[in-house]
Amino acid sequence: MTSVKLGNTHVTPTKIVCVGRNYLEHIQELNNAIPEQMVVFSKPPTSISSQLNAFHHERLHYEGEICFIVEQGELAAVGLGLDLTKRELQSSLKSKGLPWERAKAFDGSAVFSRFVPLDGIDIESLEIELFINCVRVQKGSVKQMMYSPQAILDELKTYTTLCDGDIIMTGTPQGVGEVHADDVFLARLKLAETTLIEIEWVAQ
Repeated sequence: MTSVKLGNTHVTPTKIVCVGRNYLEHIQELNNAIPEQMVVFSKPPTSISSQLNAFHHERLHYEGEICFIVEQGELAAVGLGLDLTKRELQSSLKSKGLPWERAKAFDGSAVFSRFVPLDGIDIESLEIELFINCVRVQKGSVKQMMYSPQAILDELKTYTTLCDGDIIMTGTPQGVGEVHADDVFLARLKLAETTLIEIEWVAQ
């Protein structure tokens, strides 16, 4: 699977561009330094999956994120995503000053909801909620981001071409943790008090 659903159509990105350390509380949660500039990494289309896995050579950690599809160089649609991470491998690579790609870009590491067009949506009012087994573990809003979605888009354009269908993952709020088999994940994308998207995944 290398595509996501937008309305009744399937969109295949050429790349998924991810922003790390975009919520202050999450930076503190992992004892990371506050970056002097935007932290960016990429996932290939082969990382896309509709199935949430708890294991891929090692235990996986979830990071819930607000995500956007780009069309004609602009933010065109919004959805939810889970950035799955091999935390032990990531920590090992970071300690050696090496790139984290092997911990972030593996097959199945990007799990997405459907996307909805941004027509009439105030991006600044978007919020994500993530529940595991009926317990809320993450909640974050665009207003809490260090870099807004538009600022992310503008920065990415300074060094790369964003093709139609490319996806931007905007970072995760605090509350990340390990995925366990049979965990029931419920994610909501909200606009103020209105739920735009609700999706459930059961970890395998």
